[in-house]
Amino acid sequence: MRKRASVIPGFGLTLGYTLLYLSLIVLIPLSATFIKAAHISGPELLAILTDKQVLMAFRLSFSAAAAAALVNGMFGLLVAWVLVRYKFPGRSFLDSMVDLPFALPTAVAGIALCAVYAETGWIGGPLAKLGIQVAYTQLGVTLALVFIGLPFVVRTVQPVLEDLDKEVEEAATSLGANRWQIFTKLHFPALAPSLFTGISLAFARALGEYGSVIFISGNMPLKTEIVPLIIVSKLEQYDYTGATAVACIMLVLSFALLLAINLLQRWAGSATRRGH
Repeated sequence: MRKRASVIPGFGLTLGYTLLYLSLIVLIPLSATFIKAAHISGPELLAILTDKQVLMAFRLSFSAAAAAALVNGMFGLLVAWVLVRYKFPGRSFLDSMVDLPFALPTAVAGIALCAVYAETGWIGGPLAKLGIQVAYTQLGVTLALVFIGLPFVVRTVQPVLEDLDKEVEEAATSLGANRWQIFTKLHFPALAPSLFTGISLAFARALGEYGSVIFISGNMPLKTEIVPLIIVSKLEQYDYTGATAVACIMLVLSFALLLAINLLQRWAGSATRRGH
């Protein structure tokens, strides 16, 4: 029997192109960072990473990213549910607006958020009268991270919602189940893997965000500085050793997050296969 011709080149050639591309774009630049960091002595590395300014930046980056991811998990699920389950005028426009943070330059997003949530802004002004300051605070940092992370949750959950069997829901309703029971017993177990994956992606994306944060945070040392800003500041001061050390820690943490995300995706796939 004649073997069917493949559209793309054979495995060996395709694998070679893949490894070459990944090496030039990802592996070699990242390896260079670790090679640079290998020349840093242990005491020097410890001194850099235990600096109070660096520790506060790590604390803010992780806490704000975690808070933003949880907020996006809650409201991203709500937005995805509305887009999938309801038909209303402007639905297509709202659906396309979800992807706006992907296309919009993050610096533009930061300027817009700062203008709106500053004490003289449309929303920041009324909030300031209530004693709530958003711009130039840690709350503003979290707000910026919520903005850039929402699409990850919505676009991860949305396809799963579209595939949910409505006949099972109708059967549960006919048996006397209320809406809360249907959601918690039928929908949420099916949505949980994709929801956790979306939250993890939003968290990982928020950790490395820079452009949308620098404007609304005010970049106040020990208060609203994030880790990417620390790296840029050290580079501007020609402290390449310090910048490399902090960057390597972020790379390790990012790799760990990506590994966790891949495990979640594998869990989601196995859960879906068991469901079918």
